[in-house]
Amino acid sequence: MAKARAIVMTGNGTNCETEAAHACRLGGFDDVVIAHISDLLAGEVRLDNFHFLNLTGGFLDGDDLGSAKAQANRLKYAKVDDLREHLLDQLTRFIADGKLILGVCNGFQLMVKMGLLPAFDGRYLTQAATLTFNDCGRFQDRWVYLKTDSASTCVYTKGVAKGLYLPIRHGEGKFVVDSQATLDTIEAKHLAVFKYSDSSYATPTMEFPLNPNGSVNAIAGLCNETGRLMGMMPHPEAFVHRINHPRWTREELPEEGDGLILFKNASEYARKNLL
Repeated sequence: MAKARAIVMTGNGTNCETEAAHACRLGGFDDVVIAHISDLLAGEVRLDNFHFLNLTGGFLDGDDLGSAKAQANRLKYAKVDDLREHLLDQLTRFIADGKLILGVCNGFQLMVKMGLLPAFDGRYLTQAATLTFNDCGRFQDRWVYLKTDSASTCVYTKGVAKGLYLPIRHGEGKFVVDSQATLDTIEAKHLAVFKYSDSSYATPTMEFPLNPNGSVNAIAGLCNETGRLMGMMPHPEAFVHRINHPRWTREELPEEGDGLILFKNASEYARKNLL
């Protein structure tokens, strides 16, 4: 029987790969591989052999040049050791084959700075937005409420009625765009799949600390028009079980954490469409 396979890319400053791999396994993937970027560049691991790519959080290259910018350039221009193709060739083939990519925190920054998001009309590798320093001027480590857009085509949020409660930890999480036209298109096409909100999940907010960074239109996560590529600043892999919740000893909670649904949906999609 064919297996649903997930790959978690690590190296050069990521630090959430173990949690991401665990979330993939709990979500239903049969085979989960943590691969260092050097394994991909050496040709020892190939993206073609997987269905779900996880770009995880951390501090890629020490956030020099801005969060994830160095890694974005590396993935765009680095060749694999056999010199027959660039790593970007594998990545664009991965997308063209209808596979799934989830970027979290540093991974979201990476996707935006590579131009994988929002990528209107499939125009990948053209950067139209970025993530920059929090308005408060400080690193933020707290939990936030995320309102979901029920009209979005996002694969990962299927069945999420109102929103999710997840942790954030970042210093450069403010989402900004290159023009009003870009923002209008994001909104018109329902690509802003997550927005910071209050605990009722009713209305997006710009109020600090509910919106911890000042992101335009309170945008916390973004998908492309296919719904298969998504990036988000909060960490779903950090809340997959009730004991991850900050008040788990004081509140009666479901066994599964809010973040697990994203990985379960990815697994379900892979089984139905990619095997």
